[in-house]
Amino acid sequence: MKKRIVVLGMGGTVAGQADLASDNIAYTAGDLDIESIFKSIPVGDFANYQVDTEQVAHIDSKDMSLSLLHLLSQKVHTLLCCVDIVGVVITHGTDTLEETAFFLQEVCNPSKPVVLTCAMRPATSFAPDGPQNILDALTVASCRDVAGVFVVCAGRIHLASRVQKNHPYRLDAFTSGEAGCYGFVEEGRARFLAHTYGVAAKREGKSQKILKWPVSEINWPRVEILMNFVGASGFTVNALISQGVDGIVIAGTGNGTIHHLLQNALLKAQSLGIAIVISSRCAEGRVLPVPGQPFVDSKGLTPVKTRIALILKLVKQ
Repeated sequence: MKKRIVVLGMGGTVAGQADLASDNIAYTAGDLDIESIFKSIPVGDFANYQVDTEQVAHIDSKDMSLSLLHLLSQKVHTLLCCVDIVGVVITHGTDTLEETAFFLQEVCNPSKPVVLTCAMRPATSFAPDGPQNILDALTVASCRDVAGVFVVCAGRIHLASRVQKNHPYRLDAFTSGEAGCYGFVEEGRARFLAHTYGVAAKREGKSQKILKWPVSEINWPRVEILMNFVGASGFTVNALISQGVDGIVIAGTGNGTIHHLLQNALLKAQSLGIAIVISSRCAEGRVLPVPGQPFVDSKGLTPVKTRIALILKLVKQ
C-alpha cells in the first residue's frame, strides 16, 4: 500500500479567480476547490505516494478565525495519527499564513512534516505561482527525516516560528528575518541549510499539545494588539479595559519601548489582571529584557505570533 500525503484546501489567492488573466489584484480569493486546482498540477513525480485532497474552507485568509484555526488543527492532528500518512500540505492565503503556521506548530507540535503553501497570483493569472508552490510543498511533505510546521513559497522553506510576510505583492513575499530561511526546493528536491537542519530534524516521540475540546466549547480569550507611536496615549487601553479584554500585546518601538502615557494605562490594566506582553514593531531582532521592565517580553516572537501564544496560554488556564 502506498504512503499518503493529504492536501487540505483552505482557500486564499492560490484558489482565487479574476475576470482578466492580467489582473493579479482584483480577484476573489478561495473560489476554486482543491480538486480543481490539482487538475493543473503534474503530480507524476510523486507516483510513489497517494496524494489525496480535501476541502476544509473557502476563505480569504484575512478573515481567518480562531475557531477555524482550531478546526484545522484537529483535522491535522487526526491525519497525522494515521500510520500511512507521511505528511500534510495546506493551501492557504498569504495574509495570515504565518499565524496559522505558528498556531499549528504550537498546538499540534507534529512529528511529521506539515507544510503550508500559498500563491501571490490567482489561479487565473497568465503565470500563476500556486502550482509550483504546491509541488514544492509536496516535496517537503514527502521528506521522511524532517518534522514540524513549514511554510513553502517561491522555492524557499521557512519554519513556522520565524516566517513573516514582508511584501504585499512580489512572489517571494515571505522572510525568516535575520536567521534566514531553512532551506530551498530545487528541481523537486529539498535542500536544508547545514546551520538550520538540526532544528528541522525529525523529533520522534514529541508529545502533542492538541486542544482537546470541541470547537464549539472553547471560549476564546480576547487578546488585542496595540502599537507604540509618537503621541501614543492610554485611550485605547482604557477602552479595551471597559470592554473586558483578557490580554494586550504591545508592538513597542525599538527594544519594546512604550510612551509613558501608554505605559501607565498598561500598568493599570495589568493590575486588573489583564495579561500584558511586550513585542517590537521592528521587522527583525527581538526585545532584550531590561531590568525593572514591568511587563513580560515576547521571547522573540512577532506581535501577531505573540498574540497567538498569549491566547493559547490563556485558554489553557
